[in-house]
Amino acid sequence: MAPGDLGAIDAFVDHLLLERRLSTHTAQAYRTDVASLGVFLGRAGRSLFEADYRVLRRWLAHLGTRGYARTSVARKAAAIGTFYVWATRRGMVEANPAALLSRPARASRLPGVLKVAEAEQLATAPTPANAVGLRDRAMLELLYGSGLRVAEACGLDLDDLDIEGQRVRVMGKGRKERVVPMGDFAAQALAQYLEAGRGAFLPRAESRPSEEDALFFNRRKKRMTPRDTRAMVERYARVTLSGRGVSPHTLRHSFATHLLEAGADIRAVQELLGHASLATTQRYTHVSRTRLFDAYRSSHPRA
Repeated sequence: MAPGDLGAIDAFVDHLLLERRLSTHTAQAYRTDVASLGVFLGRAGRSLFEADYRVLRRWLAHLGTRGYARTSVARKAAAIGTFYVWATRRGMVEANPAALLSRPARASRLPGVLKVAEAEQLATAPTPANAVGLRDRAMLELLYGSGLRVAEACGLDLDDLDIEGQRVRVMGKGRKERVVPMGDFAAQALAQYLEAGRGAFLPRAESRPSEEDALFFNRRKKRMTPRDTRAMVERYARVTLSGRGVSPHTLRHSFATHLLEAGADIRAVQELLGHASLATTQRYTHVSRTRLFDAYRSSHPRA
């Protein structure tokens, strides 16, 4: 990587965090993608500011030969596109070399969805006999009952909950705050966790205040991470759902699909999910329609 590239990448990440107010996780993903291009260019003796359209095309092709999924390549193409728009506006490059760069088409995949009974089975899988079981039951009920992103659930603090009013305040993508309802089962599970489980996870007195305020903790008495949560969901899914590929996002997909199938207004679901675009929420209508057609074909005598 050329000497000046690291400073430019740092400035770009500061722009994402401070001006665009993206999450730390998203900004670091951008950093990784742009740095990957910088390393590729550095092998040819070029800097990020000496790239042209052809070399960017070669970089994307190189990623494909290394076995990257189309979704990953598309994300990296989007990241460098954003970087060069930023660099062009600041006069770091005369013309945007990524302006004509097409992104690889993403595979059209419908999100995985659990049946209602399966979602209930997974959410109630933890035995609330100890602190871990109480925590896991509360987390699963909240993920399915409120449709939270895994990072949103892990980022919750104690004062984000209103159990009596059955609502939770969430900081979503782009640091956009929203308030979403929680169901009876989630409220009950959270009340039990706060009463008899959370105290066992509280960190030492010398810990940072932000850690003490966390709603969910891992076994190391640190704020629970998305990685911790994914591992927890997979552990219960192996037992209750015969090892099916289930993630926290599966519960979010199921939350949205079950609402739409029960007749909820799509714009209300959009607000609950925190989607900036209605088009994103409309993916779930395709899932519901697919399941409806499957039910027809398997049930109607003349199908």
